Amino acid sequence: MEMVSIPEGSFMMGEGKGDYGWDELPVHKVKISSSFYMSATEVTNAQYEQFDPSHKKLRGKKGFSTEDDEAVIFVSWEQAGEFCEWLSEKEGKPYRLPTEAEWEYACRAGTKTSFSTGSSLPKAYHKNQQHMRTYKPVGLEVGQTPANPWGLYDMHGNVEEWCWDWYGEYPEEKQIDPVGREGGIMKVTRGGSHSTDPYYLRSANRMGTLPEDTSWLIGFRVVMAEFPGSEPLPQTEKSRCLKTDSQKDYDWSNGPDQTEPYFEGPIQYLRRPAENDGEPFYSHNHCPSITWCDNGDLLAVWFSTKSEKDRDMVILSSRLRAGSSQWERASLFYKAPDRNMTGSSLFNDGNGTLYHFNGLDVAYHWRHLAITLRTSTDNGSTWSRPRLISPEHGFRNQVISGTIMTSDGVMVQACDAGSGGSDGTAVHISTDHGKTWTDPAIPQMDGREPEYKQGNTGYNIAGIHAGVAELSNGNLMAFGRSNNINGYMPCSISEDMGKTWKYSASEFPPISSGQRLVLMRLDEGPLLFVSFTDTRKSKEEGWPCLKGMLMKDAEGNEHCMCGMYAALSFDEGKSWPVKKLITAGDPPREIYGAGWTGKFTMDQRHAEPGGYLAATQTPDGVIHLISSAQHYRFNLAWLREPMVIDEE
Repeated sequence: MEMVSIPEGSFMMGEGKGDYGWDELPVHKVKISSSFYMSATEVTNAQYEQFDPSHKKLRGKKGFSTEDDEAVIFVSWEQAGEFCEWLSEKEGKPYRLPTEAEWEYACRAGTKTSFSTGSSLPKAYHKNQQHMRTYKPVGLEVGQTPANPWGLYDMHGNVEEWCWDWYGEYPEEKQIDPVGREGGIMKVTRGGSHSTDPYYLRSANRMGTLPEDTSWLIGFRVVMAEFPGSEPLPQTEKSRCLKTDSQKDYDWSNGPDQTEPYFEGPIQYLRRPAENDGEPFYSHNHCPSITWCDNGDLLAVWFSTKSEKDRDMVILSSRLRAGSSQWERASLFYKAPDRNMTGSSLFNDGNGTLYHFNGLDVAYHWRHLAITLRTSTDNGSTWSRPRLISPEHGFRNQVISGTIMTSDGVMVQACDAGSGGSDGTAVHISTDHGKTWTDPAIPQMDGREPEYKQGNTGYNIAGIHAGVAELSNGNLMAFGRSNNINGYMPCSISEDMGKTWKYSASEFPPISSGQRLVLMRLDEGPLLFVSFTDTRKSKEEGWPCLKGMLMKDAEGNEHCMCGMYAALSFDEGKSWPVKKLITAGDPPREIYGAGWTGKFTMDQRHAEPGGYLAATQTPDGVIHLISSAQHYRFNLAWLREPMVIDEE
């Protein structure tokens, strides 16, 4: 392993370039007080496998890194650290991972531009340098491109490289030999990789993931030097949504009288941070989840991004504190830097534990997600360190809001089975309160594609973004978007806890892009289904009311109603006699829907036309329904109350 001497010196750390560079600020001065040695290239397969010969079986996985002189990949942060310990013992020299500051200092090599090559990265360094929806194999041989001014190769691209530090905010003041934060949830990676936009290969760009994560994008290089003697910075301060006012159990008996109809809203839970908050917030806010906390608060999360496919995506949250009439401004809830994080679900198990499920991609898009899970026992004030419960990045892992626990304690988490609109939905189940998880359909699949047709049996729920509920006989029922049957939304039933599903046509109209349904069991017993009467023709054409749905008023007269509606079943989904538009009624008002919904007008006959829905029911019986921006509150008595419709 060739080692290069890196001189002591100072540099300005960070850049903050572009809309996504918020975590590179503030730019601050850093002094590296002692010289150190850094490996000229990333660690190769041949070098790493002297430490771990079993790694050879991972050569060629996903089509990458088959040869001895290619960068080793599919190595976790822990494994990279163990390699350094082994090498230190073997050679009697202090090997370790570089700190984030050491890495950027060595990458810049005295330069002040975005790349050590200047303001751009020449084509000679490129290896599929574009966002890849489907990854194309490319050679990862080390040292094939020009070295930087200090003799280091592959600092811009090839593979990302693990650093020592926990990912956290930069300080404003000057630092000497910084070692990052004293704790966190993500470990930093640097340098970018093949198959991504050059923006993410800049000297200052920060990336990261869970320390146990592995992929075909991440490798590492080593430093030979004693570890700096400086103290780590305190862990980053909690965001506002994590700061709870009280840990005392809430008295839910103070809620609305459940024998009387109750409806409030909508109120907007999606509230932009103040300009000086320093919180990331983008133009596209979508894909929410909501749960209740034992202290009476409500907690909502969603993703914020410029493009659903990009790496900038962050998970934001807001809290509606007990007794408050306004949601707090959005604040950062969860982020793996420069990773797509499509799909979140929050769940209260009723026994004092909150669960947060989230997707974690290798980079871009949502085709290569893993599933992470963390828990909280203090009303979301603190969370356990996330762990990978489905660690292989790929299909069947796009988390959908609507986690359930069956009557015998089985947790069920729905996830889109693919990245397309017709791939159906998978379920992951846990029989030990979230400790271990399985995808029950995997053993039956054998590479077969399901046919979502009336009477057929397959291993996926028909339709993506599915809502799942347990029936009284222990079967699972699900409704989903697309894979329509005879022009209606498909219904899927599983008699074997998600191993197989039988398909039939429901009585509900189908939904499409920009819409997601809710299916849940109410505490009082009935099944609640919430969906939309119409789809949109296209993103450009908005939400035309093409058909609407006939719903009966208190007099038994039928009226054409358009938009978001609720349906109730009292016989385990065999019939749905109650259908009601979810609207505050007159006077008409214009409301902001966010996501793909935009602005819409609500009145007696028109409700929200689209949005990704999520719901929870608090112990006082109130149903809390959120769309992509709005929060509605109502109870079973209101749902059962016939509509009163004025004459046109």
